[in-house]
Amino acid sequence: MKTLLLLILSFINVPLTASQAIAGEPDSIPSQSAQSCVFIKSAESSDMPSAHLLQTALAGYELLVEGNSISRPGVITIIDFSLGSDEERLWVLDLNQGKVLFHCLVSHGRNSGENMAESFSNIPGSNASSPGFYATSETYIGKHGLSLALDGLERGINDKARSRAIVLHGADYVSKDFILTHGRLGRSLGCPAVPVDLSDEIIKTIKGGSCLFIYAPQKSYTSNSPIISKISSKVKT
Repeated sequence: MKTLLLLILSFINVPLTASQAIAGEPDSIPSQSAQSCVFIKSAESSDMPSAHLLQTALAGYELLVEGNSISRPGVITIIDFSLGSDEERLWVLDLNQGKVLFHCLVSHGRNSGENMAESFSNIPGSNASSPGFYATSETYIGKHGLSLALDGLERGINDKARSRAIVLHGADYVSKDFILTHGRLGRSLGCPAVPVDLSDEIIKTIKGGSCLFIYAPQKSYTSNSPIISKISSKVKT
């Protein structure tokens, strides 16, 4: 785990502190395209998640790999709901190569908030997002085209993702044009929806058992997450 953290954090020049969370902000390098989602081949030329978010995501990733909850290591998807929907808040990281594969917009559920996702639910029919760690699963063709099933790995937080049909898919309301018109992205029924022009590529990159982490800074998640609790216990020891 320390090796992975050093590899990723080295790109944003933040030292690793094993005993506590690291405060930090991602580098501010603008997108290299007018598209709402940018495929970035080099971490040196992209924004990165904050150091604190990376540390939390990778610590959880390690626990899931150790517990065989993740069958496809080496890639992680991170969604940062501390950011507004008008910001690019999804990253796909190649941990083996130390590269950012995707950095783009992503929606939240309509009952989670307007521009900011502030309210969450694990209840079917809530139309709200569920934070936490997920394992990606199989793909299928649905009303949004190619879609990716997600299995929630945190009991009481997101473990009803299957019965709620929470999946990753493309949506035309996830675009810069929609933001210019409405001041925020459109919202889903709880699914993390990504730009249509890159959705197939993202799905094919992360399908089949990789780790996906949706971070929410609210205590309703951080104080009740089984995985965050395990991370905290491991750090203390």
